[in-house]
Amino acid sequence: MGLRDIRKNLLTDKKEIDTERLCSRFEQYDFVSLGDMKCRQRVKVAGEIKRMRIKPRSGIPAVEIVISDGTGEITVIFSGRRNIPGIDHGGCIMIDGVPHQDGDRTVVLNPAYTLLA
Repeated sequence: MGLRDIRKNLLTDKKEIDTERLCSRFEQYDFVSLGDMKCRQRVKVAGEIKRMRIKPRSGIPAVEIVISDGTGEITVIFSGRRNIPGIDHGGCIMIDGVPHQDGDRTVVLNPAYTLLA
């Protein structure tokens, strides 16, 4: 790490640094970016798990995770589950499903998923 890198880190906003890190992390994959994704069309997207919680929906347990690839965020809901082995904060996941708008957020219900290294 050189003097220029240190200066850049000091002058750059933390959110901007995180966005650059995520964009470079997922550019090797040939997936649709979350910023370019269209609703109601099947897509394959990948991202890093930012938030995770268990939230019942209509009395049924559900795991909600929020993933980000630096260009946007998407909420993924797995209905009828209390936990999903292998899914942890900071991990990478590929989602294959159909997104839709739910208020001000984009949601995918019960998608196929693959854990990424």
